[in-house]
Amino acid sequence: MRERHTEDAPQSIGPFSQAIEDGNRIYVSGQGPIDPASGERIEGDVAAQTARTLANVDAILQAAGCSLDDVVKTTVFVRDMDDYDAVNELYGEYFSEPYPARSAVEIVRLPVDIDVEVEAIATAANR
Repeated sequence: MRERHTEDAPQSIGPFSQAIEDGNRIYVSGQGPIDPASGERIEGDVAAQTARTLANVDAILQAAGCSLDDVVKTTVFVRDMDDYDAVNELYGEYFSEPYPARSAVEIVRLPVDIDVEVEAIATAANR
């Protein structure tokens, strides 16, 4: 296993890595709408939060020599499934066909006060 890390994404808030590379896979820990420079949650609606979240995922993947085009699976956690359409619309702007496999889960709480979190698995075979 090899840790992947960048200052261009929020620092971990616990005993976990931003991402781990294992063989030809990059496992990106759940990312949220946190500004990497300030460490604070960004202001804005769920669409703005989704955009920042996916930018954080992308920054971590870039540090591993990959991109969102290499993502094979995501899990999207939303606080309110009524926000699903807005999250889905932004998600479609960041990913292209063939789209990654995906699960979407409504959650009650996350470790920080955010409305969306995304974790990802990417292939590193294309580097």
